[in-house]
Amino acid sequence: MTIIELIQTNQIIFLSLIFLLGLIVGSFLNVVIYRFPTILQRQWQDECCEYLSETEPAYKTPCQQTIGQREHSKFSLSYPNSTCPHCSHKIRFYENIPVISWLFLKGQCSSCQNTISIRYPLVELLTGFVSVVIGFYFGATILCLSLLILSWSLIAMSLIDYDTQLLPDDMTLPIMWLGLLISLFDWSLVYPEQALIGAIAGYLCLWTVFHIFKLATGKEGMGYGDFKLLALLGAWMGWQSLPMIILLSSLSGAVIGLSVKILKRQKESIPIPFGPYLSIAGFLALVWGKDITQAYYHFIGLSL
Repeated sequence: MTIIELIQTNQIIFLSLIFLLGLIVGSFLNVVIYRFPTILQRQWQDECCEYLSETEPAYKTPCQQTIGQREHSKFSLSYPNSTCPHCSHKIRFYENIPVISWLFLKGQCSSCQNTISIRYPLVELLTGFVSVVIGFYFGATILCLSLLILSWSLIAMSLIDYDTQLLPDDMTLPIMWLGLLISLFDWSLVYPEQALIGAIAGYLCLWTVFHIFKLATGKEGMGYGDFKLLALLGAWMGWQSLPMIILLSSLSGAVIGLSVKILKRQKESIPIPFGPYLSIAGFLALVWGKDITQAYYHFIGLSL
């Protein structure tokens, strides 16, 4: 029996491997969530400086810098190596093992003993849990792999939106196009026409709500990134899933948003990112959409 056959026939081994893969991917997502907004901000500042014919990017010091200094300031997903934000201690490979290193270090830097945020292992565990759920429901298939990519992307985009209130086009648009592309093959949940209509309808739904709200109140109720995120979900799950996603995201946004405002005593004027709620709703509809629909029809006394 080959390894592939063993994975396909033994669910426990398959889900264990999926969980470990999720932990590793979750560790990488922590890097993406932290660094990607900074990378984009630097790119935007460089473009503005180029447009204004300035010689130095806006994020550098005002003084003239040498080429070596500019090289040293490079920042990407892979460079520089991970360091402690308090003492700049370089993180060794054995200090970067998902979850285990955080527990072994007792949530503290090995050099300065400052606290390491519990968010890092939580993101890793969340990614592992989500990966197991996808693996359990969709099995060892190409469809499972494609839905894992979607789920991991939603986690990264949700937390970036939560931190910065940005849903970068560099993430939403490639994943949306990927959803449309795989619908051409047997790697998707929907047919190409359903995916295409889903992407168009997803964008136009929130675009319409945005402009109606703006005309009524004079304020912008959400960002354009939310339109593209719903278009992304429509491309992957088809137009049929959009009503459920919109309903679930609105309900979760209302409940969680009000709870956070009450607990943190936030003012009404503080904006709440909508991307995480769209992602939560999209994941729920992806995995349990049929069960939720059946439960709703049963609740109102109808049968499918």
